[in-house]
Amino acid sequence: MKKQFNRMRQLANQTVGRAEKTEVLSDDLLHIERRLELVRLVSHNTHKRLVSCLQGQPGTDTEKRHKKLPLTTLSQAMQEGGSQLGDDGLIGRMMDVCGEAESRLATELMQHEVQIEKDILDPLNQLAEVEIPNILKQRKQLAKLVLDYDSGKTRWYQATKSNNQAMAAKADSLKDEMDEALNKVEICKDQLSADLYNFASKEGDYARYYVMLLEAQADYHRRSLAALEAAIPTIQIQQDSWMEKPAFGTLLEEHLKRSSREIALPLEACVMMLLETGMKEEV
Repeated sequence: MKKQFNRMRQLANQTVGRAEKTEVLSDDLLHIERRLELVRLVSHNTHKRLVSCLQGQPGTDTEKRHKKLPLTTLSQAMQEGGSQLGDDGLIGRMMDVCGEAESRLATELMQHEVQIEKDILDPLNQLAEVEIPNILKQRKQLAKLVLDYDSGKTRWYQATKSNNQAMAAKADSLKDEMDEALNKVEICKDQLSADLYNFASKEGDYARYYVMLLEAQADYHRRSLAALEAAIPTIQIQQDSWMEKPAFGTLLEEHLKRSSREIALPLEACVMMLLETGMKEEV
């Protein structure tokens, strides 16, 4: 409690300029420190936006993820529709083949998102929510230790200059407290400096996440395109085969020839009905 009170008093005196503030970090380290929070913020925002781009639910196993994808449900609907229509018509065949293609696309998407989560999302989250906060936490601890040291130094200096014998007698003990506080500052500063330089040295690794994102997306689109290109010829063959079937006019001619008629029986019946009911002369 007393230590906290001394910190607050020392901070107040430094704020209004009545006490000196010890700066233990070099300019290089202060520059790295200023980047820490900015890197944390942009990494957090990127992670959040990238998660929103995923169609599957992060953190779930691959089977559940695959089932929940919109492409999977589309594939199932197409294949069920094709099964209901059967192979007698072209629509049923097309829906079945397209359904299989959509299923392959869903598998490619699921594998892509799992890779994105493992190689990019998890590291970004680790950086923004664990690594940088730990360094910032240590920086706050150093600031507290520096306040303890500055407070101890101020009290020791006042004791050495005081004419009060009681205060002068405490100078040695205050000097010991100041030295102990300085030792803690040095230990914390060394550890923080190592962490800051380590962070700076890994900037290339952190930047690599964004390269990996584009590479993963490019690979995913190539595999998806390959799946589509593999399905399109099959669909085209069935389409062309269906279009080569005899047209309605050819079938009608064949029917008239076999039945030795000049007009099809259904058409003849319709014409006769019109003559009898709708085309009589008015009396």
